[in-house]
Amino acid sequence: MKISFASITTPDGGALVLGVTGGRKLMATGVSIDRDAGGALTRAMKSSRFEGKKGQVLSVLQPPGVGVDRIVLVGLGKPADLTALSVRDVGGKVIADLLSAGDQTAAVAIDPVKGAKVAGPALAANFAYGARLRNYRFDRYRTKEKPEEKPRLKRLTVLTGGAVSARKIFAALTKVADGVFTARDLVSEPGNVIYPKSLASEARKLSKLGVKVEVLGDARMKKLGMGALLGVGQGSARESQLIVMQWNGAAASKKPVALVGKGVTFDSGGISLKPGAGMEMMKFDMGGAAAVIGTMKALAGRKAKVNAVGVVGAVENMPSSKAQRPGDVVTSMSGQTIEVINTDAEGRLVLADVLWYTQKRFKPQFMINLATLTGAIIVSLGYEYAGLFSNDDKLVERLTKAGEAENEKVWRLPTHDNYDKHIKSDIADMKNVGGSGAGSISAAKFLERFVNKVPWAHIDIAAMVWPKEGSDVNPKGASGFGVRLLDRLVADYYEGKRR
Repeated sequence: MKISFASITTPDGGALVLGVTGGRKLMATGVSIDRDAGGALTRAMKSSRFEGKKGQVLSVLQPPGVGVDRIVLVGLGKPADLTALSVRDVGGKVIADLLSAGDQTAAVAIDPVKGAKVAGPALAANFAYGARLRNYRFDRYRTKEKPEEKPRLKRLTVLTGGAVSARKIFAALTKVADGVFTARDLVSEPGNVIYPKSLASEARKLSKLGVKVEVLGDARMKKLGMGALLGVGQGSARESQLIVMQWNGAAASKKPVALVGKGVTFDSGGISLKPGAGMEMMKFDMGGAAAVIGTMKALAGRKAKVNAVGVVGAVENMPSSKAQRPGDVVTSMSGQTIEVINTDAEGRLVLADVLWYTQKRFKPQFMINLATLTGAIIVSLGYEYAGLFSNDDKLVERLTKAGEAENEKVWRLPTHDNYDKHIKSDIADMKNVGGSGAGSISAAKFLERFVNKVPWAHIDIAAMVWPKEGSDVNPKGASGFGVRLLDRLVADYYEGKRR
């Protein structure tokens, strides 16, 4: 679908989308269209339950006096509640309606809304952004799809009085959408397509945007002493990879921000084999890595004025005669030893070495790792929030605000030292699992031992990468969670600007 911006005018044919605020109040363009249609829009609203509440949609077919196939009225809610985030949701809602109706072309009139928290051009740009996010579709393996099942919408024109300004705002937002789509694609791909080396190949594509990409294989990681990461991957026929991505958009003297991703491209559980039911979904155990790669693409795409490094530990956790055994002891890059009680608690082993490597090599301002780390976080928070653990209150505050701004919400859980006893080992410095309770917290405490007091946050996204249901801007399936959150964090606090 192509998205463009133009001055407000009545299109010929196709669908025309008009915004309506609470109390069935049409915007300026809607008032004019309604007059031309002899009050057809007003009558349609009065004869329905449509009140202009946020997300409500009402279709009026072939209104008289207007040369369009149908008019779609969409509720914006109360003007005082209209924000960049809420209008994105409206954009997604509209696209879902247009796709289901089979429209091939559509235009949406975006008039300034008095009392709204966002100006007209930004309103138009964010509507288009939400529409683009919702228009995503992963269909590369559908070979026998019926024509009536395929989306038909080819062009969406956003009509606004500030088309030039809206186009400029959208240009940056659409680069973030590119990053989100990359993350969604990577998570959606099956394990026979995305494995450590092919994930590294996907990351290498970012070099076209100016990202410096370096990949370390087993031999180099062994020299670095990454016994924790390599232990996870030793049961697979596929070589593990450490993927290092650098974007330098600020002065060389500026310390980078560091993003770390768990990249278990398929997680069978290893010798501690998972139950068969639902194991096919373990292709998304690299969701943290996908988010980091997607974020690096977004930052480079919009030429972010920041130095950023993204580091991904990519492994495949498989059972075989060479696989790591429960009870094995491995030595991490930090020199700390780990008793492996359960080989299905592998993500923290991968991150242990990647976090240590990142902070030792790059001396970052902070480190944020994303990982589909524990099922326990779903028990704690459901599918509404990602779990947040940190040693730095300022970083927590900023991540929380960024999450609220992008509706990629995080919720802080405790990391009190009393939880350290959960991972105390009788024969090594620590073990990789705790007891039956506080599983997400003990996992975070494990990771904390490898950050060396660098400001750090761990975001457990197990529930968020493939939620049970879609949303207005995320169709059902891979969400790309984390890209918008991290991009917003950087934009708001580490580039000296706010959107």
